[in-house]
Amino acid sequence: QVQLVESGGGLVQIGGSLTLSCAASGSIFDLNAMDWYRQAPGKGREWVATITSGGTTNYADSVKGRFTISRDNAKNTAYLRMNSLKPEDTAVYYCDAWVRASSRQPTQQYWGQGTQVTVSS
Repeated sequence: QVQLVESGGGLVQIGGSLTLSCAASGSIFDLNAMDWYRQAPGKGREWVATITSGGTTNYADSVKGRFTISRDNAKNTAYLRMNSLKPEDTAVYYCDAWVRASSRQPTQQYWGQGTQVTVSS
């Protein structure tokens, strides 16, 4: 079994910064892409950013230039550095990871429990 644990959320003022972490643990044979999503109140889940195992990154237009995704493969951890935060960034942020638990198993998607980010004045 694979577990993902997000941390680093909280309350921040407009224009402030936060760094979220997503640590994967458990039976991990191969950790592939990791992603961040977010879900604002009353809205669907929105993709935010992706980082491949090789370090290639992609961002949603709404966060491009403000957010940076990174990862530490030795720690099986992904990060999301969020700068210049706006009220519309308020959401529960979720990470997911595409993991093979063993050489005999296919790649599967796992989700964390989410961490709340609130941006206010």
